[in-house]
Amino acid sequence: MLSSFAPLIGQPQAVELLIRAVKLDRIAPAYLFAGPPGVGRTLAARCFAELLLAPDPQAEISPGLRQRIQQGNHPDLFWVEPTYLHQNKRISAAEAAELGIKRRSPPEIRLEQIREITRFLSRPPLESPRSVVVLDNAESMAEAAANGLLKTLEEPGRATLMLIAPSPESLLPTLVSRCQRIPFRSLDAEAIGQVLHQLDHAEILQHPEILALAQGSPGEAIGHWQYLQTIPAELLTQLLDLPPTLRDRLDLARQIEQTLDPEAQLWLLDYLQQGYWQQGHADRLQRLEKARRYLSQYVQPRLVWEVTLMELERSPLKAS
Repeated sequence: MLSSFAPLIGQPQAVELLIRAVKLDRIAPAYLFAGPPGVGRTLAARCFAELLLAPDPQAEISPGLRQRIQQGNHPDLFWVEPTYLHQNKRISAAEAAELGIKRRSPPEIRLEQIREITRFLSRPPLESPRSVVVLDNAESMAEAAANGLLKTLEEPGRATLMLIAPSPESLLPTLVSRCQRIPFRSLDAEAIGQVLHQLDHAEILQHPEILALAQGSPGEAIGHWQYLQTIPAELLTQLLDLPPTLRDRLDLARQIEQTLDPEAQLWLLDYLQQGYWQQGHADRLQRLEKARRYLSQYVQPRLVWEVTLMELERSPLKAS
C-alpha cells in the first residue's frame, strides 16, 4: 500500500493519514488536499485514487490500473479542472494555451461541471468498490458551482471526492466542513532536490533565484524555470543592470512589450523583485508592485515599462 505513494516526496503526514484511512476502512466521503501548489497535491490524489479504485488495496497495484488512472480513462474516476468558455465550448487552460487563446480572467470550475459530477455519481461504480471524483483547483469554483456541490458532498453515495485547493480559507466554509483535511507543506531543500532530480530538472538547482521564487514548491520551480527560458538572456542582463541613459531604458521597455506576452511580463516582475532584493535594491520593490497593478488593469504595457524603468534609478538618468 505504501508503494502507491512512492513517487510522492516530502509529504509524510499526508501519506500517513491516507494510508491509515484505507487500512482501517474509514474512508471519508470527501477530502480537502490543502497546501501550496506544486508540492504534490495532485500526485497524492492520483496515488490515493489507485488505492480507492483497486479491487484489493492491500495487494500490489497493477500497472494497467495505474496507467488508466494517469491517462484519466478509468470509468469510475471523474477528474474536474477549471475551464474557459470559448465559442460556447468548455476548454481547459492547457487547451487554451495550445490554441493561443488569451483570457483576461482565470479559468473556473463551472456549475455545469458540478452537474456532470452529479450525473456521474448517479450510477453505481462499474469496476471498482467506489467512484472517485477529483476537483483540481477547487478554489476556482464560482459561487453557484460551490453551492451546487454541497448536496453532493452531503450524500455522495458509493463515492469519495477529493478537493485540491491552496487553503481551507480559499473555499466556502460549508464545503470545508464536509471534508477531512489532508495538509500539504512546502518542501525543504533536500526534498526539492529529490523531486527535481526525479523529474529530470536538476539544472534548476544551480539557480538560487528560481528556488527562492518557488518558496519550497518543486512544481512552482519548474514553472518559473520554463518562464525563464522564454526571456532573452540579454534582456534580463540589462534589466538587472539598468542602462544609464533614458534612450536605452525606453528601448528596453519597447523590447519587453514586443518580446513578451502579458503573462510573461507579470512573471518578469516577480523575477526582477527577487533579483533586486538580492542586489540590495529593496527600494525598487514598491515600484515593481505598482507596475504589476497597472499591468493587471490592462494599462498599455509599453507605457507601464517606460515609466517603471525611468523610476528605477540606479543613478541620475542621462538624456543620451
